Amino acid sequence: MIHFVRFNVVGVLGFALQSGALFVLTHSAYPVGYLVATAAAVELAVLNNFVWHQHWTWKDRPSATTAETLRRLLKFNITNGAVSITGNLVFMSILVGRAGLPIAGANVASVAACSICNFFLADRIAFYAEGSKHRTQ
Repeated sequence: MIHFVRFNVVGVLGFALQSGALFVLTHSAYPVGYLVATAAAVELAVLNNFVWHQHWTWKDRPSATTAETLRRLLKFNITNGAVSITGNLVFMSILVGRAGLPIAGANVASVAACSICNFFLADRIAFYAEGSKHRTQ
């Protein structure tokens, strides 16, 4: 259970970072389109979240080597990154592009829709440790 709680605390921080980046990218002097801005903001949050998950959420499953950390980052980006970027782009294109909702509200809905799936992917794939109690704590 502690992993799930910590995952969500990190997720809230990552969401704040993603939202801030999305706002800056779409409201600057040279604004970026909302889909490109969404992809960039999500990737920034994914990288930020990886660092926090590695050092805090799953600190009981430490990497033994730099190579293992890099493998985890790759697995995290492939799983959580792909779900987050694909999910957010699909939801944003539907909610903003078709339904005409504001970017900020659509961003909240998109992140919420992807978060549960991301927890299980992180726990079971990216931060899985051989010999650990393969269950959510």
